[in-house]
Amino acid sequence: MLSRKKSVRNSLICGLIAIATFIGIGLAASAQEAPGSAEIDYDGFMELSGEVWELRANRLLTLEDFNAMAAESNTIILDARSRYAFDMGHIAGAVNLPFSDFTDEKLAEVIPNRDTRVLIYCNNNFTDDAEPIPLKRISLALNIPTFINLYGYGYENIYELGVLTETTHPDVDWIALEPQYEN
Repeated sequence: MLSRKKSVRNSLICGLIAIATFIGIGLAASAQEAPGSAEIDYDGFMELSGEVWELRANRLLTLEDFNAMAAESNTIILDARSRYAFDMGHIAGAVNLPFSDFTDEKLAEVIPNRDTRVLIYCNNNFTDDAEPIPLKRISLALNIPTFINLYGYGYENIYELGVLTETTHPDVDWIALEPQYEN
């Protein structure tokens, strides 16, 4: 009888240790960070996107207004497409900083004053749908992340070409060049 009590007691102890182990493993697992990088804040991006949504809706310009603003002082036209696409063709007077190169430092080189009016455009503003401006999926047009990122970097005076036109339109001062690259 004593041996049976000892066996039950040992079984209970083993069971309690097993339960405690499973609880400990579960707590440890839930305490670990979710997979990903600490330098990626999706929730922060979504919050920023929501903040920008209404502002952007009020900053979409006609071609006439875009051109009028471009002619004013303290304004730049920023082309965030690749250097290759920019070199093949762009709106006259635009400066190029590819979206993938956006950092505080590089933006400050191109736009030293955060109060500068920044005009943006992308492939999806043009119906040509040929190099250097092939159409992108509408929900992934470069204007959207460009606007959000500029705002997130502290540039709040952003306006966007909000119409569909063609590079050959008489009011689009499109400069088409052949890119010059060394092999």
